[in-house]
Amino acid sequence: MTAGFARPDGQSGVSRAGLRWCALVLGALLLAGCASGPGANSNDPLEPYNRSMTRFNDGVDEAVLKPVATAYKDVVPSTVRTGVNNFFGNLGDVWSFVNSVLQLRPEEALSSLVRFNVNTVFGLGGLLDIASEMGVDRNRQDFGLTLGRWGVPTGPYLVLPLLGPSTVRDTAALPVDMQGNLVGQFDSTAVRNSLYGLRAVDTRASLLGAGAVLEGAALDKYSFTRDVYLQVRAQRAGRPGAADANGGDDNGGVLPQESDY
Repeated sequence: MTAGFARPDGQSGVSRAGLRWCALVLGALLLAGCASGPGANSNDPLEPYNRSMTRFNDGVDEAVLKPVATAYKDVVPSTVRTGVNNFFGNLGDVWSFVNSVLQLRPEEALSSLVRFNVNTVFGLGGLLDIASEMGVDRNRQDFGLTLGRWGVPTGPYLVLPLLGPSTVRDTAALPVDMQGNLVGQFDSTAVRNSLYGLRAVDTRASLLGAGAVLEGAALDKYSFTRDVYLQVRAQRAGRPGAADANGGDDNGGVLPQESDY
C-alpha cells in the first residue's frame, strides 16, 4: 500500500481493543447466563440480555443514526452514494482475499484479488465496480468465517452495543478484523475517523428500505432479525441451513442491504 496506510504505533491500540472485546463477551455471558429460561431458543440462550441491548441500540438508532442516514440519502445523489459504497467494498476485498487464503480457498482468494486490482486501477480507486460488470462477483470473508472454517463453533447469538447482531465467535474475531480493516491503517486520525463515520452512515442508509419492510412485516422484530442474520451468515459461509450454535457451523452475518440503493 502507500505510506498513508502505515501506522507503526497502532499495535498497542489494537491489543487494547482486543482485550475490551474479550471483556465484553465475558461480561455478556455472565450477565445473561443466569437469565436464560428453559424455553430459550437453542441459538439464543442470551436472549434476555440481547433483547435489552437491542432496545438500547434501537434507541440510539432512532435518535442519531437513522436521521443522519436519512438526510445523507436525501441530500447525496445516488451515483455518489454508490461510489462511496463501492469504495469501502473495494477495501473490504483485500481482507476477504487474506481470509480466503487462510481458509485455503484459492478460487475465492483469486476472485477477491482480481476484484481489488481491477477496481483500483480501472475503477478510479474503487469508486466504480468494474469487476462486477466483468462477472467477477464479490465474496465477503472475515476472520470469524475463517475460524469457522477450521472448526471453531459460533457460540450463542450475541447483540453488541452499537454494532448490533453478532455471535460469540465473531465477536472474539473482531480485534483481528479491525486490524485487517484498511481504513484503520490511515496515519491521520481525522481522516481515519471521517472514513469510519462515512462508512457507518453509508451502511445505515443502505438499510433504510430493509428497516421499513422489517418494521411493517415482522410480528417480533427481534426474532426475525436474529433468524435472518444467522441464515444469511450460514449462506455466506457456503453452508445453507447450518444454524446450530453448538455445532461448529458458520452462522452469523448481516442483514441484506436495500436493493434500490
